Amino acid sequence: MTQKARAIVITGNGTNCEVEAAHACRLGGFDEAVIAHIADILTGGVRLDDFHFLNLTGGFLDGDDLGSAKAQANRLRYARIAGSEEHLLDQLIRFIADGKPILGVCNGFQMMAKMGLLPSLDGTYLNQEATLTFNDCGRFQDRWVYLKVNPDAPSIFTRGIEKGIYLPIRHGEGKFVAASPAVLEQIENRNLSVLKYTDAAYETSVMEFPLNPNGSQNAIAGICDATGLLMGLMPHPEAFVHRTNHPRWTREELPEDGDGLILFRNAAEYVKKNLC
Repeated sequence: MTQKARAIVITGNGTNCEVEAAHACRLGGFDEAVIAHIADILTGGVRLDDFHFLNLTGGFLDGDDLGSAKAQANRLRYARIAGSEEHLLDQLIRFIADGKPILGVCNGFQMMAKMGLLPSLDGTYLNQEATLTFNDCGRFQDRWVYLKVNPDAPSIFTRGIEKGIYLPIRHGEGKFVAASPAVLEQIENRNLSVLKYTDAAYETSVMEFPLNPNGSQNAIAGICDATGLLMGLMPHPEAFVHRTNHPRWTREELPEDGDGLILFRNAAEYVKKNLC
């Protein structure tokens, strides 16, 4: 019998986009989208094994103490499940080994990078090779950006996007920085840079502010791992799933679906085809 496609959105300790993310999962085609507090996972009441798609959402985890999402990254990596010898990391690595997709948005992307889940050039998902740090402009940015999609990237989330998408960003630490020039070169050579800040024509990646709102290296806004099942991005796809989310929806003719919905729809289609 076919299983229900189940998505989980982790909340707690400062997330603030979990409702929107769960809504996007449902709109995208998941049969269930559960919002689970991190405490429920650490006490064993909720297990990642029971889900097919993990959404690590935006917010200000732990007040961005130690740097954006660093405390939560440490928690996911080192915390043990109550009453068990199992660590949360064991569930997470099993989730990845089972071919289940993970999407990290904004704070979630920061966490994935600092845990070592992205870009995971060595395939271990344990070694940090990149970070997201303070915007070059020196302040929080809340604006909409144009994003060019790399057609050669293996990401399952961007399949079917012809040129680019338009999404909002809201962050103070969104500058993508690789650990070394060699790491950055590998990310580019292996087509792991999925999204880049671009102009309105979706043709040329840009370093100039405000089209590139944070000064990210090579204008990188989102990356994936080699499998294409793990992806992180600073812009918020869950914030544009319907035309009324668009800042000019009363003045422009727009499709019913917002640009961000395709990421969740692709995840749901992948899960139903391969895991259910």
